[in-house]
Amino acid sequence: MEIIHVSAECYPVAKAGGLGDVAGALPKYQAKAGHFAKLVMPMYKTKFLYANEWVVDFKGQTNMGNWFFEYTVIKESTNKLGFDLFLVDIQGLTDREKIYGYDDDVERFTAFQIAVVHWLSNWEHKPDVVHCHDHHTALIPFMLQHCYQYRAMSDIPTVLTIHNAQYQGWMGWDKNYYMKVTTVSSSYLAELRTSANGLEALFEYEQGKCVGIINGIDNEVWDPKTDEFLYAKYTSRNVTAGKLKNKNAVCKQFGINPDKPLAVFIGRLVGEKAADILPDAIAASIYATDGSICFVVLGSGDPTVEDRLNELKSHFPDNYNCYIGYDEGLSHKLYAAADFLLMPSRVEPCGLNQLYALRYGTVPIVRSTGGLIDTVVDMGEEQGFGIRFNHASVADIIYSVQRAVSVHHDKKHLLGMRQHMMKIDHSWEGVVEQYIGLYEGLR
Repeated sequence: MEIIHVSAECYPVAKAGGLGDVAGALPKYQAKAGHFAKLVMPMYKTKFLYANEWVVDFKGQTNMGNWFFEYTVIKESTNKLGFDLFLVDIQGLTDREKIYGYDDDVERFTAFQIAVVHWLSNWEHKPDVVHCHDHHTALIPFMLQHCYQYRAMSDIPTVLTIHNAQYQGWMGWDKNYYMKVTTVSSSYLAELRTSANGLEALFEYEQGKCVGIINGIDNEVWDPKTDEFLYAKYTSRNVTAGKLKNKNAVCKQFGINPDKPLAVFIGRLVGEKAADILPDAIAASIYATDGSICFVVLGSGDPTVEDRLNELKSHFPDNYNCYIGYDEGLSHKLYAAADFLLMPSRVEPCGLNQLYALRYGTVPIVRSTGGLIDTVVDMGEEQGFGIRFNHASVADIIYSVQRAVSVHHDKKHLLGMRQHMMKIDHSWEGVVEQYIGLYEGLR
C-alpha cells in the first residue's frame, strides 16, 4: 500500500511537539511493515535541511486566490529516516526558521496544502491513501473531494488525524477564497463530542466516521538500553542502579539533592498543560512534604509562567531548578533520571511523555483526561503502575505528590512498578496494523 502523510512537523526534520514525533515514526514503521510510506512537509530552514542531501522531485506553479506562486518539491536522497521524505519550498512562505508563530501562518499553510494537492495531481498514478495530520493539512481532503481542478483524484481515500483539537487554524471569511477523521486515543475521541473548542456538534454528527487509535513511540529512539543521550544505559533488570546514576548526574547539573525523590515536568508551558498552576503546585508540594521531594522543569511558553518558574529557584535552591527552552538530549536525560513525571494536563489527546516515562521506568503522575486515562493505571488498582488524579488543581497535585513520596519509600513496590511499566509495549508495530486496517476499510 502506498501511503502519503502530510504534516507540518516531522522529527528530526522540524519538531515543536508530539505531532513531530508521531509524523517521524508512523511512516517509518509502516515502511518496515512492507508498505510504501512517504511524508511531505513544508521546507523550513533547519539544521536537518542543510546537513543532508536533496534532489529536486518536481517544480510547479499554482495559485491561492488571485496570487499565483511557484513551488519546488525536494526529496531527501538517502532514505535516512526509513521512508521517502519530501519538502515543499514556497519562497517567502515556507522557507523560514520557525515552524509556527508568524502573522501569515494561515497563508503559509494554505499555500502549502494547495501545493501538495497540485503536486499529487501531476503524478502518473494515485496513492492508495492520503493521511493528513492536524489543521495545517486538514483542507486537503476537502480539496481532493470537491475542487473541480482535482476531480480526477476525488476517489483517493483520505484520513485526518486530530492530534489536538484546541488548535484549529481559524481564519476569517475574508480568506475563504483561499481555497474521515481519527484522533489519538479513544477517550479523547469521546471527549471531543462535549469539549472541542466549538466543534462539539461536528464531532457528534460525524461520530460514525471517527476512530480512536493510541499513538506509539519509537522504541529505537526511546530505549534506555541504547540511548546515547544518557549518562548510563540500563534495562528493567538493573533499572534501580541505572536510574540512580542518571539521577546523580542530573541533580549535580541542576544543583539539587539527589537523595530525595525527583519529579520532572517536560513540555510546553501553556494552559492546556496546566502550566499556569505549576509554580504554585511545586512550591506547595515542597512545603507539604517538608522538603522531601525535588522538581526539575524543562519547557517554554507563557512568559509569565516562565518568569514565575525562574523565581522559584531562589526560594528552593536544594529542591528545585528549571531549564526554560527545549533540549532534546536533556529531555532523554530527565526521563532516565526522574523517579516521577508530572503531567497535570487539562487537555491531553494522547500524550507521548507518559509513554516515554514508562519506557524509562519513571512513574507518571497524571490527570485523568484523554489518552492519559487509556495509558496509565493508578497504582491503587490491580497491576497499577502510575498515579492519577481528577482535577488540574494545586490540591490534587499536592495529594498526588504525597502519594509519590510514600511509594518512593517502599523500594520493593517501586521496583515492581518500574519493571512492570518498562515491559508494556507501546511500540508503533501494533499501531501500524490498526492504521492499515483503517486504510483498507476506506478502499
